[in-house]
Amino acid sequence: MPSPAFAGFPLGLLHFLEELSRNNNKPWFDKNKDRYEREVRGPALAYIDAMQKPLARFSPHFLAVPKKVGGSLMRIHRDVRFAKDKSPYKTNVGIHFRHNAGRDVHAPGIYLHIEPEEAFLGVGIWRPETAALAGIREAVNADPKAWKRVTGGNAFRDRFELRGDSLKRPPRGYDADHPLIEDLKRKDHLAVCPIDHDVLLQTDVVKVTSDLIRKTKAYLAFLCDAVGVGF
Repeated sequence: MPSPAFAGFPLGLLHFLEELSRNNNKPWFDKNKDRYEREVRGPALAYIDAMQKPLARFSPHFLAVPKKVGGSLMRIHRDVRFAKDKSPYKTNVGIHFRHNAGRDVHAPGIYLHIEPEEAFLGVGIWRPETAALAGIREAVNADPKAWKRVTGGNAFRDRFELRGDSLKRPPRGYDADHPLIEDLKRKDHLAVCPIDHDVLLQTDVVKVTSDLIRKTKAYLAFLCDAVGVGF
């Protein structure tokens, strides 16, 4: 059965998140649980469902899983066990299209973030473990022209910005005067594109975000190859 057309995220999603930020407690959330299902979780799952075909055309390895638990929609409950901030709920919507190898190894992914203050689409890999990060550095060092090509292409560069934390000093084994030392110092390999909230409310949001994801194909393929997973 084909996925139904997605009509865009409702404005009520942003209203709910804004109100939650001012009432981040269980009694308020319980009282507004129906709103959460109707304005937030329901539309998010519908968007994920509508993204299945576009993602499959992009790559068979990035999965859109429209499940309430254990799928692409990140849980709204915060893990407060070791946090100073004991607020029980996240005040954003996070949708993560994981690589199918991501449960076993550190692999790139695709992430849509929505909160009242900002929204963005991100791709790449956050805090890769030691072996994966070393693999990316080795790939950049081995083929600097390919790295420059995937990060410097107009379609990619015009919409996406490389972000993430970096080491203060060069990683072991690399000289400070290496021409790509700033990329080799990266601890995260992320590319981020801001999205206007108005875009999220439009009926063509699936097409818009799918088109943006396609612009990252070479970048994601490079990272996948570097960490040894399929693209």
